Amino acid sequence: MSEAQRTTIDQAEVDRFSAMAAEWWSPTGKFRPLHKFNPVRLAYIRDVAAAHFGRDPKSAKPLEGLRVLDIGCGGGLLSEPVSRMGADVLGADASEKNIGIAKTHAAQSGAIVDYRAVTAEALAEAGETFDIVLNMEVVEHVADVEFFIRTCASMVRPGGLMLIATINRTLKAKALAIFAAEVVLRWLPRGTHQYEKLVTPEELEAPLAASGMDVVEKRGVFFNPLQDRWNLSSDTDVNYMVLARRPA
Repeated sequence: MSEAQRTTIDQAEVDRFSAMAAEWWSPTGKFRPLHKFNPVRLAYIRDVAAAHFGRDPKSAKPLEGLRVLDIGCGGGLLSEPVSRMGADVLGADASEKNIGIAKTHAAQSGAIVDYRAVTAEALAEAGETFDIVLNMEVVEHVADVEFFIRTCASMVRPGGLMLIATINRTLKAKALAIFAAEVVLRWLPRGTHQYEKLVTPEELEAPLAASGMDVVEKRGVFFNPLQDRWNLSSDTDVNYMVLARRPA
């Protein structure tokens, strides 16, 4: 398949999330785990961006002046709070329904986000570039991981960052992130994640390196049931985040 014919879109995954679009902003609905996950990932985004760009993470708008792409933004659970940190945010999703929900919620909340129903490859083709690309809980749902990562990396400006969050393809992840989360605890609808589509850190590092990006760190994320919250960890066996930067 030629580069022009390659696509990042898995239509079955787009359809799956489109069918649940109305529940994006319900903290007790089908996206409850993402609502729980949001505080730790937002804090991580704020802290690494502030450290990299020389900002005060405790300021009211630590990301002011930075252009951010939230690829696979869904209903806007990340886009809105990142915009409130002062960033100029483009929220992109392949699902028209997700973007419709995101636009409606932003109009109600007063958040300023440029939402577009568009693919990563279309944005890259248009020459869009960003200081930060947020690639959060998306790679396990795309059709071509290597092409998707290279496409997203091509939009990172010199001196910019990309943050990727996903689930490792390990037996531990199969037990906890799929069986426990979907079958036992029913945090997620069955079929939300397929084991064979989970992505290892090494499968992210190769296309990042091929795109001229340097991996800065890998951080695990785990759920503490006693605290009822997610925390950063050194264990990347299940949920993990990768921080990469493009040299200036």
